[in-house]
Amino acid sequence: MPITPVAFIWANGSLVRWDDAQVHVAAHALHYGSSVFEGIRAYAAGGRPAVFCLEPHVRRLFNSAKVYRMEIPYTHDEISEAILDTIRANKHTSCYIRPLVFRGVGGLSLDPRSCPVETFIVTIEWGRYLGEEAINEGVDVGISSWRRMAPNTFPAAAKIGGQYINSQLMAMEAAEHGYAEAVALDANGFVSEGSGENIFVVRDGAIYTPPLASSVLQGVTRRCVMVLAEESGMPVREELIPRELLYTADEIFFTGTAAEVTPIRSVDHITIGSGRRGPVTEQLQQEFFGITSGEIADRHGWLTFAV
Repeated sequence: MPITPVAFIWANGSLVRWDDAQVHVAAHALHYGSSVFEGIRAYAAGGRPAVFCLEPHVRRLFNSAKVYRMEIPYTHDEISEAILDTIRANKHTSCYIRPLVFRGVGGLSLDPRSCPVETFIVTIEWGRYLGEEAINEGVDVGISSWRRMAPNTFPAAAKIGGQYINSQLMAMEAAEHGYAEAVALDANGFVSEGSGENIFVVRDGAIYTPPLASSVLQGVTRRCVMVLAEESGMPVREELIPRELLYTADEIFFTGTAAEVTPIRSVDHITIGSGRRGPVTEQLQQEFFGITSGEIADRHGWLTFAV
């Protein structure tokens, strides 16, 4: 989905025009992927932009930077306020938000700590990541030949830019095979996640999702959906999931900031359940989109209004 330029980007403490948000070709991040980032959404809740789970996302940004030994030169509150300022400056009603922290120009050593840390916040108008029809009809996915990283190779719980080469390889392979998305297995052959989404499986009245030990990103939307499921009397079990359990599932769905709550209708050309969105997925969607739209009370304090 192409990016449509907006008026302003927040760059190292100031709002600058889109065309003035420049990065030098010698920036360490461009050569080595030395960046951390977040994906956040602001929804139009009652006609006003409301950022979904702002605090958990900003906390994860700082945690990713901590794992990577990168000192962000701003506080949590300053980054949160900068996100809201950027939404206001661009007059968004809803948008996708990308805070990006990276190593700038300072050297090309593999030890990047001599390079300055730069911080940008980009907001763009963005629709459904997997397509408008995907929310109702579901998507077709395939098991990727690319595995998620093994423990002690990359820190899977951190959103570090360079690690997303793994996800890009999955996404390209899936597209070449005619799938909307890929599902990756972990180093031990158990289900991990999509190229950019967490995954849930519904079978015999129970909901399962892979544990963090399966090289899973600790998704913010993942956690929220688990809360909604438990409130509805459907506890979620974090367990190792063998590949074949996907084929025999009653329902499967993705969660993520971009994917939101998206049903999966087939895996490796094997139809899942009825071949479209199932009742559990639909119930969770209704709760999720009800809260983010403002139609259901935000009982968990997940929304932060920009205006």
